[in-house]
Amino acid sequence: MNARNTRTRRRRIAPGRTTVAVASATVLSLASCGVVDGIGDESRASPTKGDDITVGLLLPEKENARYEQFDHPIFAKRVAELTGGKGTVEYANAEGKARTQNRQLERMVADKVDILVVDAVDAKGIASGVKKAKDAGIPVIAYDRLAQGPIDAYISFDNELVGQVQGRALVEKLGNSSTNKIIMMNGAPTDPNTAQFKAGAMSELQDAVEVAKEYDTKDWDPKNAKANMEKAVAAVGLDDIAGVYAANDGIAGAVIDVLKTSGVSSVPPVTGQDAELAAVRRIVSGDQYMSVYKSYPQEANAAAEMAVAKVQGRTIEFDALTRDSVDSPTTENIPAQLVSVVALTKDNIKDTVVADGIYTVKQICTSDYRAACQEIGLLK
Repeated sequence: MNARNTRTRRRRIAPGRTTVAVASATVLSLASCGVVDGIGDESRASPTKGDDITVGLLLPEKENARYEQFDHPIFAKRVAELTGGKGTVEYANAEGKARTQNRQLERMVADKVDILVVDAVDAKGIASGVKKAKDAGIPVIAYDRLAQGPIDAYISFDNELVGQVQGRALVEKLGNSSTNKIIMMNGAPTDPNTAQFKAGAMSELQDAVEVAKEYDTKDWDPKNAKANMEKAVAAVGLDDIAGVYAANDGIAGAVIDVLKTSGVSSVPPVTGQDAELAAVRRIVSGDQYMSVYKSYPQEANAAAEMAVAKVQGRTIEFDALTRDSVDSPTTENIPAQLVSVVALTKDNIKDTVVADGIYTVKQICTSDYRAACQEIGLLK
């Protein structure tokens, strides 16, 4: 089977749109090609490299708990599984600093890692580093955010769908609200995903609500979101804010804190993204309306499989994992996998983050949330 021949969807990213890549399709294609756990008989005969490989993993920040809690450990574990414990992951987190990440990338190139997996702080600013890696013969996979430069592959969630899910949930929750004014709190403008989230959200919001104020959140930092939300409350008035589009859970938390401090009698619906533990608890208590659950295990595991297959020259496995393609402002037809997402509300916590082992009921339902957990059926 030639999985490359199945790649039919192609989209331009940053600015642009994305396509849903259904996880089951990838699983089916892997199975039909005889690929199980990254091993296929046909491509295993003559790998470019053996199992003793080094994968460089560059993640962007620690404000979002997912990177340290899920992405890094899951990715490292999968690389070890695929290489019989011989493969290693050289890891660095830029803590939100683009210059730091560029230096980390250059160090890994100097260390001669076999492949790089990069979640860029600044997608445009890292392009020169990506080129240096390529010039050194090191493939680069863009993870979660589409870095510019000569990228070999890309894996992320369907970012426009994320925005659509957020926008649709907010519109449905507002219903026949007495006011339709919302505040739009976007992510960092240096993150190419931000434009996709916004485009998806506006496809649902533009004919249904009035965006009274809109802000970009520098570095995705909740402190910056807090300052912006304080400005919004002063400009629009607390009673005229029907809801808030918050691009992620960190921003949502800051927004809710400002609304409460300002004296709101009932917190209006606030969206989010990432299903952080604090956000899940806010959803349980009713302070936050929804988040977007993204299966970090699925994304991180697939990224590890792509990296190992690429560096070991396993074309069949790599092609089966990258059945979509995207264009960046600098590179066309990048092999890609786009992972779908789920709207998380109090109605499906048990079927999503609990069922997938992201959090336990005990972690969510601490003493402060016990009554609310019982009310929605998380605790009997």
